[in-house]
Amino acid sequence: MSAPDPKAARCFRFVRRAFDVATSTAHLVYAFDDGPELIETIRFPGAPPPQPARAAAIEAALDLLHWMAGVSYYKAGAPPRLHSEAGRLDGVSADLIRRVYTDGLAEFAFQNRLDLHARIELASDPATAERAAAPALGLRRRSLVPIGGGKDSLVTVELLRARDEPISAVYVGASPLIDQVIARTGLDALSIERRLSPRLFELNRAGAYNGHIPVTAINSAVLVLAALLHDFDAIVFSNERSASAPTLIEAGREVNHQWSKSFDFERRFGAWVSAHVAADLDYYSLLRPLSELAITRRFADLTRYHDVFSSCNRNFRILGPKPIDRWCGQCPKCHFVFLALAPFVPKPRLVQIFGRNLLDDPSQIAGFEALLEWHAAKPFECVGEAQESRAALAELTRRAPWREDQMVALYAEQIAPELGASVPSLVSLLAADGPSRIPARLAGIFDEAG
Repeated sequence: MSAPDPKAARCFRFVRRAFDVATSTAHLVYAFDDGPELIETIRFPGAPPPQPARAAAIEAALDLLHWMAGVSYYKAGAPPRLHSEAGRLDGVSADLIRRVYTDGLAEFAFQNRLDLHARIELASDPATAERAAAPALGLRRRSLVPIGGGKDSLVTVELLRARDEPISAVYVGASPLIDQVIARTGLDALSIERRLSPRLFELNRAGAYNGHIPVTAINSAVLVLAALLHDFDAIVFSNERSASAPTLIEAGREVNHQWSKSFDFERRFGAWVSAHVAADLDYYSLLRPLSELAITRRFADLTRYHDVFSSCNRNFRILGPKPIDRWCGQCPKCHFVFLALAPFVPKPRLVQIFGRNLLDDPSQIAGFEALLEWHAAKPFECVGEAQESRAALAELTRRAPWREDQMVALYAEQIAPELGASVPSLVSLLAADGPSRIPARLAGIFDEAG
């Protein structure tokens, strides 16, 4: 008999969660109404048994992981009620969950024409006391740096290495491409195995809702537990300033493809971890004050990574075809990374990296126009702001090797006159600026790096 339709469900249940010390595996259980259980497992190979003094922190981290990972399953039906049967759902925790399941799913809701803000009911129990403030655990001074295979995390690695910060690489899942990138860094690495419930794919095939989820929120919670198990006092992401910019505004609300990479999420999540898991566990993005262009300028100098990195998300699909090489050359990420690197990497070298010149291909013009938001909508992808793409193209119109390429010429002849003086200079976008949660000990890190 087929499982009930999750779209008809009234309640999404966080049923239970547990950690199996013998196998270093977290088990996360969910259900729609009284339907069959959806069980996810997350294994931490090589993790030592949890220290008894960290038992309360482990329990809090499991609660957090249970709530964050549940978003993968909730979206299949998006029922109006969420109910936590495991884990203490106080007011602060309920607010964090509500944000992840509304702002983090804003793109999903937009694409499926759902109003999750009006739909979701997640009431904390007034009788549930707020959690006691978490103590410091004496975690070792060293940082976990998530590696996704792209340029940003490699810039983070080299900035921290220059400060002699003890660091290890970490990634969730399995990817030969990421393995190659980590090998090139020379860092010790942790690999974490995440197995989604097979029932989720069955629901998707049967017509469940599907769409973008805030995966960085999930990975962040995975790494909180990893930090406790492996004894790290910092989790250092590589999310840039422009990740906080909305993709679009719909009915007065921001829809941000990158919300779980935004400073809003970082601030809320990091505060919850410090308050409820461990007072001495830092969670921050080192690149938060930088624009995408400032990051690509730094990455241009890291030539030893140019032949192994890739920011093309099609490499990391769970289902569907992957690029033959590291770059598909067709998606918004390929378009943006090529354009953002072009002012800083010699043209022959950049064309060699991508295997083609994307700026001189007429079939790619519509993709670049979307990045510019010129008579087109910004794509739902992890790309920089329109002003960054405009500044990069404006700079290329002044570079002899680039100015005759079709997209560059189009920009100079048709787009730039319409935009007028509203385009910022490339130099103005390279300074570090804006709020961050970077520890005081790393003050001046961008000035020293140049």
